[in-house]
Amino acid sequence: MEFQTLLYVLDGGALTITLNRPESYNACNEQLTTDLQAALKEAERDRAVRAIILTGAGKAFCSGQDLKDAPAPGTRRSLADSLQRRYNPIIRKLSTMPKPIIAAINGVAAGAGCSLALACDFKIMSENASLLQAFVNIGLVPDSGSSQFLVAAVGYSRAFEIATLGEKISAAQAGEWGLVNRVVSAEELLPQAQAVAARYAEGPTKAYGYIKKMLRRAETHSLDAMLNYEVFLQEAAGRTSDYQEGVRSFVEKRKADFKGE
Repeated sequence: MEFQTLLYVLDGGALTITLNRPESYNACNEQLTTDLQAALKEAERDRAVRAIILTGAGKAFCSGQDLKDAPAPGTRRSLADSLQRRYNPIIRKLSTMPKPIIAAINGVAAGAGCSLALACDFKIMSENASLLQAFVNIGLVPDSGSSQFLVAAVGYSRAFEIATLGEKISAAQAGEWGLVNRVVSAEELLPQAQAVAARYAEGPTKAYGYIKKMLRRAETHSLDAMLNYEVFLQEAAGRTSDYQEGVRSFVEKRKADFKGE
């Protein structure tokens, strides 16, 4: 597919979506959020897509809302409308799509851009990149899911520090605090992201989707509720073709040839 503000490249089951407004550090204007919603919907629909990399062009991952993308003179932007119509659908899709999504954080991820990164399932960060909850620096509060993502990752006290001080978090600090899975050199960022995506693209896609649903739910549900939910999802997983192939490959002592079905 072709988009005005994104690059959309599918290679062997692994899709790379690149935010492509490098002149503005991939800031989110109306067109970018429209394109990203459409790209994620297409990626979910397309059975050939079995893993996704989300990254940015140029020096940044995403610098958040484009503050230059202002409403017409004399009008006031509704922040509620912007969140409900533009950002929240993207975050919901990233969080619920039954396919692994890898953030390759190549540069600064600030404001809503930080939220985009944190919403992904697997986060690989360049040692030169940084995270920034910039909202408080212009008198706003975290949005686009960051309130939940931060508390889930680092607990209330650290989340409060990050959200209220509005300071850059280096890659080393993000790795130490558990905000990202891996910190690598700039040269290794895309190769490592591609290697992880390729592994997921060859795996049991439906099982990955079930695991994603399970772990998201576990953040807000009790053990008893999760025991029941595990029963439900394990039964569903046991009915997939990939489960049958997994058992056959184990018995035959060979590598499984999963089809994502």
